[in-house]
Amino acid sequence: MALTEEIATTGTWLDDGQIQVKRTTYIIENGSRVAERPPYRHVAAPGDDVSGEDSRVQAVAAVLWTPAVIQAFRERRLRGSQPVS
Repeated sequence: MALTEEIATTGTWLDDGQIQVKRTTYIIENGSRVAERPPYRHVAAPGDDVSGEDSRVQAVAAVLWTPAVIQAFRERRLRGSQPVS
């Protein structure tokens, strides 16, 4: 009757390169999910340090965040067309 936790991470990306990350923690008892904690959500912007993220989020960032995407995102923020998080 031991309780364990299982963490599921999902992500979606936006056209400007931002990655929306959702992390859900499930409580497992005897191999079955018995409870779920409210999901934790945050956004990683092009150029952010994602070294502490799930390996899949890191992999997506490595593919999406080319130098051109990072530069374009920063320029939009400087022009004020993208809110600063």
